[in-house]
Amino acid sequence: MGMPTSKKKAGLGKALMRSRFTSNTHVNPDGSIRHTAEVDDSTTNWTKMQSITQENDLEAFLSTAQLAGTDFTAEKMNITVISNAYNNPYLLTPEEEQQSLQQQKEHKHLLTVPRRPPWDSTTTPDELKRRENISFLEWRRGLVTLEEDKGLLMTPYERNLEVWRQLWRVIERSDLIVQIVDSRNPVLFRSTDLEAYVKEVDPRKKNLLLVNKADMLTIEQRLQWADYFDAQGIQYTFFSAALAREKLEAEDEARKAAEALAEAEKTAAVGDGEESDDDSDDDDEPVAEEAPQPAPKSTRRGSFTGLTETANESDVPERARIIGAEDLIALLERECPESLRPADSGKHKSIIGFVGYPNVGKSSTLNALVGAKKVTVSSTPGKTKHFQTIHLSEDMILCDCPGLVFPSFTSTKADLVCNGILPIDQLREFTGPSHLVAQRVPKWVLENVYGMRIRTKGLDGEDEDRQPTGTELLMAYAIARGFTKSSQGNPDEARAARYILKDYVNGKVLYAHPPPGIDSEKFNEPMYASERFKRRKVVDPALAMPSGGVAGNKAPHGSATVDKAFFEPTEIRAGWRGGGSERQQGA
Repeated sequence: MGMPTSKKKAGLGKALMRSRFTSNTHVNPDGSIRHTAEVDDSTTNWTKMQSITQENDLEAFLSTAQLAGTDFTAEKMNITVISNAYNNPYLLTPEEEQQSLQQQKEHKHLLTVPRRPPWDSTTTPDELKRRENISFLEWRRGLVTLEEDKGLLMTPYERNLEVWRQLWRVIERSDLIVQIVDSRNPVLFRSTDLEAYVKEVDPRKKNLLLVNKADMLTIEQRLQWADYFDAQGIQYTFFSAALAREKLEAEDEARKAAEALAEAEKTAAVGDGEESDDDSDDDDEPVAEEAPQPAPKSTRRGSFTGLTETANESDVPERARIIGAEDLIALLERECPESLRPADSGKHKSIIGFVGYPNVGKSSTLNALVGAKKVTVSSTPGKTKHFQTIHLSEDMILCDCPGLVFPSFTSTKADLVCNGILPIDQLREFTGPSHLVAQRVPKWVLENVYGMRIRTKGLDGEDEDRQPTGTELLMAYAIARGFTKSSQGNPDEARAARYILKDYVNGKVLYAHPPPGIDSEKFNEPMYASERFKRRKVVDPALAMPSGGVAGNKAPHGSATVDKAFFEPTEIRAGWRGGGSERQQGA
């Protein structure tokens, strides 16, 4: 059986024929082809004969260069830096940010909350609903016009009319409106038009600004905010729901310890006789004195951030002091005017309305007030299913309004993420918010909080002592935590961004916005000077191994010293046991 042959036979004969006909080309003395029907090397490929009717910019440039006979040669190590500044497209430059803040200040009076149209007892429900829909629609159109015509960026505000109806009813029912804001940025979370609307409903109603999470600020920072509030004529107070909750937990532990001790004494008294009872009473006297001070209470931290010690609050001026839950209840009783609603029967009850953003700690504040009251507390649902009235005492009712996002100005959407207004888990663009965190928080603070080293390099590849960019921060965190992408094994920056941004919103990575007109770096200096953010000494990786095997001895720099210490011959001794005797042999 013969060997299989290929269907495409390319023998010597075909090669000779091809060479004969292709070489039979008549060429003019000047080197050009004599007959136009024959083709040259530029037309041997059929794809070059295709009709071209449209070209993009790059294709037109290349074809024109080819027709002109222009040759391009790549030049190595001939780099010209056009611009050394990189601007994140999702952030504003310092000049643009200043211009945006000035424009926001000029149009701040246009940020309003929707008003409820006038009504009386003769207004039918359908007519009132129609008026509310028209008024709400005009309000939304005004905000949209403000964004489009003035080019201002606004926070995502509440667009559901039913939620605003709950605010209207809370304002109409309440005698005192407490607006809760976050201490890290009170200006953003405070709605000045809401305070004006409360006075429009009834001039006798009062407003109170409750600055929650005040334990995240130092005494110096609170004093600066107090100066600002006093200059603006704002009624305010500092409060911390976290400290109030810890105090309640400590008191609950002390109470349980005292009950357990009393129960143990009662059991011992029943089991023993009268003589043993006397002895046990004598023995238990020291224990009874130590009972009100259990061990967990002494080891409990004083603040969520470690910046505030409750024991030192007595030395703080009254206007900057963080009050407790009992003091807050007393303040509400003093500030609340007499009930403005006529009571059908019995005694008048003052109604306190609580309003605020969904993430400023409104629920924690109400829980602290309810838990601090040493009376029976009952919760009854209101006339609607959206807000709730809590009978705190015989003279006071707390009215809980659902969380509302008021319209406010902002510079970028990245700022909304850092302030906790936009959800982090649904975030798609993370470079902008991460860059804001890297700009605001000092580099050494980030390194101390996360226990990692952030390398910042220049254009020449050398390390520089500067603030990291958002990408450098995410890369360092992802590498330190082992977050890698499954496809290529590169650092997972998106996952690192979610962790860092959540720590920023929760206060682990701390930054506080200053009052208007105060430099942010000087404002945060006292905070970063606390024990929690104490600088740590960075270990120099170039240090050699300790000489002589003793820890703490620094060897001179240089690889030669390290190699000598590593490869230096040492005496090795081996020993073994056998036959009831020990032997050693040197090697």
